[in-house]
Amino acid sequence: MSSSRAGIANGLTDYGDRDFSLYLRRSFAQSMGYSRAMLEKPVVGIAYTASGFNNCHRHFPELLEAVKRGVLAAGALPLEFPTVSLGEVFLNPTSLKFRNLMAMDTEEMIRAQPMDAVVLMGGCDKTVPAQLMGAVSAGRPAIALVAGPMMTARHRGERLGACTDCRRFWAQYRAGKVDDNEIQEVESKLATTAGTCAVMGTASTMACLAEALGMTLPGTAAIPAVHADRLRAAEATGVAAVRLVGSALTPDKIINARSIENALRVLLAIGGSTNAVIHLTAIAGRAGVPVSLQRLNELSDTTPVLVNLKPVGNGYMEDFFAAGGLGAVLRELKDLLHLDVMTVTGETLGERLAQDVAYVDRTIIAARETPLEPQGGLIALFGNLAPKGAILKRSAADSRLFEHEGRAVVFSSLEDLAARIDDPALDVAADDILVLQNAGPHSAVAMPEAGYLPIPKKLAARGVKDMVRVSDARMSGTAFGTVVLHVTPDAASGGPLGLVRSGDRIRLSVKERRIDLLVDEAQLRRRAAAAAAAPAPPARGYAKLYAEQILGADEGCDFAFLRPH
Repeated sequence: MSSSRAGIANGLTDYGDRDFSLYLRRSFAQSMGYSRAMLEKPVVGIAYTASGFNNCHRHFPELLEAVKRGVLAAGALPLEFPTVSLGEVFLNPTSLKFRNLMAMDTEEMIRAQPMDAVVLMGGCDKTVPAQLMGAVSAGRPAIALVAGPMMTARHRGERLGACTDCRRFWAQYRAGKVDDNEIQEVESKLATTAGTCAVMGTASTMACLAEALGMTLPGTAAIPAVHADRLRAAEATGVAAVRLVGSALTPDKIINARSIENALRVLLAIGGSTNAVIHLTAIAGRAGVPVSLQRLNELSDTTPVLVNLKPVGNGYMEDFFAAGGLGAVLRELKDLLHLDVMTVTGETLGERLAQDVAYVDRTIIAARETPLEPQGGLIALFGNLAPKGAILKRSAADSRLFEHEGRAVVFSSLEDLAARIDDPALDVAADDILVLQNAGPHSAVAMPEAGYLPIPKKLAARGVKDMVRVSDARMSGTAFGTVVLHVTPDAASGGPLGLVRSGDRIRLSVKERRIDLLVDEAQLRRRAAAAAAAPAPPARGYAKLYAEQILGADEGCDFAFLRPH
């Protein structure tokens, strides 16, 4: 029998007789119609995340065929395998709860099955970070292929794209400015093609960061899902995966402290999603790299916002693609980046950026000399309300609220929020601060995108469009507003957020990077002593594992036992 351990001879099932194991595996593989010659080739696995519960990935069957075409043309055998698929809006209580499950599935299937390299096909919000986390831990050569964004649609002469426009029209509906018929009409036009959200939400942000990290082919982050170039990118990704076979260029060699800092720079420059701070921290954590929120602030102070896309600006991802894509942004930031980091193609970032882009649309991608905003889109806040940090997307917030003190209006849970936010009797004013508790990673709801608290209906009807909102939850990357998120420690783990009471005063200072509860320490200690005991943890299954192992937002909400020792 062959002594080769490449291809399907990799990682043999253990029957106590290696030759018998290979003989049996070949026999079963031939039952699928493969020739002996084909089974002698290197194997490229394809992590395949299509699902009937994932609208973002509905074009994946065609994309898969293009990847296979590239693998075959380059002389290897492509074998797809399914993993957990995370369709953002189809999961309860939230997709973040299952990101680590998908990362575990991806890691274990890469390691357990015979493949020499792997293509990671993903796109929807938590899918790309889950795959990168799993691939770093698996330690096998890998390359990512993202789904690509949706194209926009039209409504009464106006462009529409999920999901910033979803929220804008819903806010108008709540304020009584859009009727039932129009909101239903809008509903049918927000998401009309395959692909991820059409704006710089979490999915598009993570696609850009995957390219910035060097884990995708250059120029592929922003190609629309339904564009022919997306299929060509898939074919080229298959070819690139074959080039990785036998190399030592594993994800842990590409993802390191310097490439993570590059990705943070890009996140700030594109006005990207707050969720990306959690995901980058988790990805970096798998490589043993800590992410400092203090360092995020330092980078934010020296990184301008350059990309004019919703929710920060006016454009859509299809405009970003036509304007020059992420390559144009990277070239604007070139002197701020670590250019010596390696990319998945075997060239350094500096070598990748050596060729000039022929055209850049400056209405979408600004020059460094004339940025949309002089400083980065995200900042971290600290203070007695968030000892381990919180996040504010200042590029999508109202600057008039950046230095603000107000009275807290507290909601103890999502149920409490739903029951009272639109109650005409709710004691709330426009200059109050809305506070949501028990929506963080240690809560039963597992940190949903609930931090974008709705403006109380009676205030929305009076024209109030923004208020300071504070929570331990997340918000969608497509959302906007003066929203303080990821307050750590969270309320469910005993953090000070859980001690806030309606009527307390809270002070936000973007200038000082602080969020403070203006209540004396003695009073807070009395409240802590009187606090109710935490509810019993789940008794079984993944919920039990999640409850026992989940880390805080400052550590990327990964599982403790999955991080390297």
